[in-house]
Amino acid sequence: MATCDTCGNDYDRAMTISIDNRGQTIRGVFDSFECAIAQLAPQCARCGCRVLGHGWEVDDTIYCCAHCARSTGAADVSDRVTSTESGDGEAKIFQ
Repeated sequence: MATCDTCGNDYDRAMTISIDNRGQTIRGVFDSFECAIAQLAPQCARCGCRVLGHGWEVDDTIYCCAHCARSTGAADVSDRVTSTESGDGEAKIFQ
């Protein structure tokens, strides 16, 4: 069994996650994705939420969305939603 680095839970199905961060390996043992996210996911520099998707990186600063990036002065930043069905830029979520 392994002990979670975030909550200290001793768990028989713990996972080890390794991330290469610009040449430095960050490694942790976690009992859930929730604990891994709390420890490893970057935080938006503006609103503080955890960035689980791609997010936006402007001048080595991470933002959760284009709105947060723009509100701190980043220019020419926009969210992009595309559909592989039509390619018209509109999401086809509910059909």
